[in-house]
Amino acid sequence: MNGSRLLAVLVFMLCLQASPLLAQQLVISDQASDVSITIYRAPGRGDRAINANWPQGYALITESRTVQLPAGDAIVRFESVSEGMFPESAIVTGLPAGVREKNRDARLLSPQGLVDAYLKREVSITRTNIVTGISRTQNVFITAGPDGGVIFESDEGFEALRCTGLPERMIFSEVPADLSAKPTLSILTTSPRAVTAKLTLTYLASGFDWQANYIATVKQRDAGQQAQMDLFAWLTVANGGNQSFENAHMMTVAGEPNRERVAGQVRPTGGALQIRCWPMQRTHQVPYNPGYLSAVPPPPPAPMAMMEATGEEIMVTAQRRNGKMRDMASPVAVVVAEQEDLGDLKLYRVPERVTVSAKGQKQVAMIVQPDVSYERIYVADARDYSRESAPISYILRSKNEAKSGLGVPLPAGKVAVFENSPVGPMLAGEGDLPDRAINDEIEIVVGQSSDVRLSVDELRRTKGREYWRATISNARNHPVEVEMEIPYELASRTKGVEKIDGVPTWRVTVPANGEAKIDYTIKLQ
Repeated sequence: MNGSRLLAVLVFMLCLQASPLLAQQLVISDQASDVSITIYRAPGRGDRAINANWPQGYALITESRTVQLPAGDAIVRFESVSEGMFPESAIVTGLPAGVREKNRDARLLSPQGLVDAYLKREVSITRTNIVTGISRTQNVFITAGPDGGVIFESDEGFEALRCTGLPERMIFSEVPADLSAKPTLSILTTSPRAVTAKLTLTYLASGFDWQANYIATVKQRDAGQQAQMDLFAWLTVANGGNQSFENAHMMTVAGEPNRERVAGQVRPTGGALQIRCWPMQRTHQVPYNPGYLSAVPPPPPAPMAMMEATGEEIMVTAQRRNGKMRDMASPVAVVVAEQEDLGDLKLYRVPERVTVSAKGQKQVAMIVQPDVSYERIYVADARDYSRESAPISYILRSKNEAKSGLGVPLPAGKVAVFENSPVGPMLAGEGDLPDRAINDEIEIVVGQSSDVRLSVDELRRTKGREYWRATISNARNHPVEVEMEIPYELASRTKGVEKIDGVPTWRVTVPANGEAKIDYTIKLQ
């Protein structure tokens, strides 16, 4: 190649490097506005509580960001996105020429992140002699870390960070360019000219969940009146990430939309170093104490409950106050989430902007249904009882229809049932409520009543037959309704027994301070 041609090539290469269309300029966006967050429940969680460490649901997040795009290639960094972001779901609109490339920066600026970034690289260690006060700095090579400890190689050999007993600190020459103080999504884009662009970022993120928390307040009634309760529900939202979403439009979706199983999302690395040091002795010098854990004293027992609620009657360990039963006031809803249809799903929209705080939960009123009529039913399974009488559980049963004071979709959640007493409202029991559509039957399991008891006694047995007698006693001053399941094949029709959901069930009204009996015969296979 002659000199003139070589000079032309060099000039062309310099022009390429200087071209604004090829130089990648950095644009940082750390301010989001007009945030909208829609939260979906954890699939398959059932009646289990929300995972407090890392909620297993997910959210659809949409936010607006205004950026100053230069002419040419630019890397736009969206900082403070949710740390549970699924980067493959991210959609960015509003760019002049679209997105050429996306990257999720999962390495956060932190002690752990720095050690991870400097793995197999050289850093400086400064140690101070606690006797002389003299500090010594030496260069070392990080060979392992940061999980469980940091191992480095020095002139003295392999050592573990902070396991010598001397004050130590690591010094890094620079902060790696790929470390960010916040979870970040980076995109590569091109603009033919400098422009101010309003971008919309939409993505799915894990680490969210929600559930309904119901409060059922049983109302006092006179003899002959229909039993009623006030039903109130909180919409409880959980955010397990380190990012808050301020002044956001918040919605939740009830139901389980189809979603393909995905691999566990890798959360951003970060946090403090977790150092574990082995004792300085040799292995055989470390004492072995297999009973150490068993020797640790157990925590003190929880204080005994001062009151015990048994159905409509409250047993108080202290002297009962004089006066009438005092009704419990239901929570007052200032803002109530509005229900909308979303295909076959239900969407609950909070009408005001709210802040979904990092590592926190938020509650907004969801359902307010006063004067819901119900029946108190005592239920039992004959297999669970023997000759010795035992208390029977009771439920509150209603139907999700307008005539009963409901007629609204009821998402799954926990239910706390309160009864009234002379000393004020008392917690009678807690149960679970699965998803219930309009016109579905609703059953809330409350607890057991020692006043209504059941005994089941085998009278005799012959070839192919077992003869049984069930006795229900009622110590209350009013009749009670009881349903006892007999999940066997009966040898003959028995008066008072009918099939409910395919199971033979004895339905009976037990008189006040009385009892009811039934004899039935089981056909053996």
